[in-house]
Amino acid sequence: QAAQTEKFDRFRESAISMLVDPKVHHALDVTHAEDREQERYGRNAFGWSLLMARRLVSAGVNLVQVNLGNNESWDTHDNNFPLLKDCLFPPTDQALSALLDDLGERGLLDDTLIVMCGEMGRTPKLQKNGGRNHWGRLAPLMLAGGGLRMGQVIGQSSPDAGEPASDPVTTENLIGTIMHTLLDVGEVRLMENLPRDVHRVVTSARPIKGLA
Repeated sequence: QAAQTEKFDRFRESAISMLVDPKVHHALDVTHAEDREQERYGRNAFGWSLLMARRLVSAGVNLVQVNLGNNESWDTHDNNFPLLKDCLFPPTDQALSALLDDLGERGLLDDTLIVMCGEMGRTPKLQKNGGRNHWGRLAPLMLAGGGLRMGQVIGQSSPDAGEPASDPVTTENLIGTIMHTLLDVGEVRLMENLPRDVHRVVTSARPIKGLA
């Protein structure tokens, strides 16, 4: 009601409009989804989150961020391998596979870019407590959909998974791939009022070779 009588900037107005949209309400109500959908994605936070993401995309939302797990769920400084094997990988594998299949069956995968990554990798050597600490030299990244050439493994790591051994991909390359896919341009030059360091990254970014 306030949105109709008060002055709102266009971003706040867009956000409110989205929140009151019945299609968005339906997308967010995943725990009441059909049983077969919940079983497909998994009746857990991972499954519900990616099911919600698919519903939001279907409702026309252009950008969706999904955090798999609570804060620091993947920060495996202790007991790395049991946590991955027993708690983190199984629901991720099920929900992500369901998302890719579901988008493909609905004809939405080519128009939807999925980026799955963290902000860092993990140390190649285990700590005494079986954990792995933060590592900035190498990290996993998965891209799917968006008209990209899928089914590829790009680059190779050193035997201990500590350093790039061939075809290294940088943060700028990831940004370039996203911009190229979303805007259908190879070199992005826009928004001159961006902060200098951000503008430098955006304008110099090149897509990952052989992918876009």
